[in-house]
Amino acid sequence: MPRFAANLSFLFREVPFLDRFQAASEAGFDAVEVLFPYDDAAHEITRRLTMYGQRMILINTPPPNWTGGERGFAAVPGGQKRFRHDLTRAMRFAQALQVDHLHVMAGKSKGLVARKTFVDNLSWAAAEFPDRSLTIEPINPVDMPGYFLNNFDQAAEIVAEVGAPNLGLQFDAYHAQMITHDMPATWEKHRDLVRHIQVGGTPGRHEPIRGEIDYPAWFRQLDAEGYDGFVSGEYHPTAQTEAGLIWLTDGLEGS
Repeated sequence: MPRFAANLSFLFREVPFLDRFQAASEAGFDAVEVLFPYDDAAHEITRRLTMYGQRMILINTPPPNWTGGERGFAAVPGGQKRFRHDLTRAMRFAQALQVDHLHVMAGKSKGLVARKTFVDNLSWAAAEFPDRSLTIEPINPVDMPGYFLNNFDQAAEIVAEVGAPNLGLQFDAYHAQMITHDMPATWEKHRDLVRHIQVGGTPGRHEPIRGEIDYPAWFRQLDAEGYDGFVSGEYHPTAQTEAGLIWLTDGLEGS
């Protein structure tokens, strides 16, 4: 069966952020991820991870000064100095939390100069932090208009061009379906590059239960293929988080 994780930026929002670790643990999650954990001290988050025997799978860049600003700037021309400075700060946070993967967000940009900027920044990051797993993720243009990385073929080409063993693809099945309208085919084409998976129902980005993607079947496929990473729930609960966790049972019963 896949190993499931909870995105605490989306799930268990019924309680304050630092209380979500306990809520996730009580729901059966021993692995979590957080989009931008920088508003709280790393030692406070680490204390909760230790208290509940949890593992932090993934966090995003940029670090502390993201609030109210860009969702990434790795592909924004002219921002290389800022990228290196802030990524270094994010790495210190990631190290403190013992994070598995660090998602490097491209930001809003377009064109060949933006692409070169992204490749250069990723190449620097991969070489500067060779022991840290880095990911990039295509995000659909409906949810985030203007985001540079909005195509899976483009992402695969960039991973190949950087050519670093510690850079891979973050596969959000919701975004894949929104972008290509054929998530299974997109997975088949790019699965060898994938380090981490996220799921949400399409349309609506609610629980991965009903909709355009047959998640129980895909979870069985992941198991058969030997996928050994995590599958993280990153979606907007339709009601209380725990009431919608039937997708976990469906995934387990189908395995």
